[in-house]
Amino acid sequence: MKRPPVPVSTSASVPVAVNSEPRRDVFFVSNSVDELGGVTSWSHQMARLFTGRGHRVHVVGITPSEVVQELGEVPYPTTTLYAGQPPRPGRARTASMREQATKLTALFRAARPGAVVIVTQVWAMEWVAQADTRGLTVIGMSHEAFAYCRTSSRFPRVLKHYRDVDRMLALTREDADLWIGQGMNNASYLPNPLPFMPEVPSPRTAKVVVSIGRLHHQKGIDMLLDSWAEVAPRHPDWHLRIYGSGEEEEILRKQCTALGLDGSVDWMGPTSDVPGALRGGSVFAQSSRGEGFPLALMEAMVTAVPCVAFDCAPGVREIVHDGEDGLLATLGNTGELARRLDRLMSDKELRDSMGERARSNIQRYTPETVVRRWEDLFTFLER
Repeated sequence: MKRPPVPVSTSASVPVAVNSEPRRDVFFVSNSVDELGGVTSWSHQMARLFTGRGHRVHVVGITPSEVVQELGEVPYPTTTLYAGQPPRPGRARTASMREQATKLTALFRAARPGAVVIVTQVWAMEWVAQADTRGLTVIGMSHEAFAYCRTSSRFPRVLKHYRDVDRMLALTREDADLWIGQGMNNASYLPNPLPFMPEVPSPRTAKVVVSIGRLHHQKGIDMLLDSWAEVAPRHPDWHLRIYGSGEEEEILRKQCTALGLDGSVDWMGPTSDVPGALRGGSVFAQSSRGEGFPLALMEAMVTAVPCVAFDCAPGVREIVHDGEDGLLATLGNTGELARRLDRLMSDKELRDSMGERARSNIQRYTPETVVRRWEDLFTFLER
């Protein structure tokens, strides 16, 4: 879905380079510079944070994106290696990878001593692995839960391409321990920072449940509709607003009609105003089958909107404290998700108390805190 330009914060900026951390060249290498999705949002938020602290940042993508995410003006250079899509696997792909890796080598060789290469996706790492990274610190990241990655073709590639980098980073300690169990003794973890800090939280007065995310199988909107079919008859004055677009939109709309929900489900399309969308709701619902450290939950909580979510990953449990600042349901149990929604929709006092605790608790992931942990990691690995 369409997200707004990625600010450091809407209420306060990270100060420029007031610490003793040396100024570094930092490369972010991803599948694409501006591909729609959370990895892109994270990359550019971190790039802005590092730039604001005096580091010299360069964001690199392997190929152009098929669905572009709006970034706004960026204060650092970006480079896309391919003009189009690379050849299919085979001799032509191998030759083209060597050619593009030469471009990466040229960028890396121009960096100052102490430079860091952060590879955010394992597909991009296949190109970085062929470049000359001698003298650089290389960090490989997995922005998804271990369990979800293990069911995909990415799993053996992470084991292959991240095993010998300076640090392999997961998003939670639990996932890092699972990677270590696979022999990845270089694994550790760092959480995502808060994407923004809205000065004005949600008043939680509208009888609206909000969902924000791609209309894709992973996001489980089909399961959310099944849950809504159970809870909506008990709350005829409430609406479910679904923000996002994607390849499953048509089939999801048909499911909505078949369940008799057209009168209570609003298909909002993509939004460039996530804080505004959240302020218009009183409950946030996330029904994903798999996540890493979901930005959407963090965005809702910092806007003081209590969340109901499937407990689909360690990152979800790290963000939402079940029963304190939100409610979790067993993955795939749509009846349980419906009961959690019903509980918050039925009790304004509970919504308000959980929403306020959510806004307070989630600030343990302030951008200032997270970026300093990154700088500490750079210093540690350089030693």
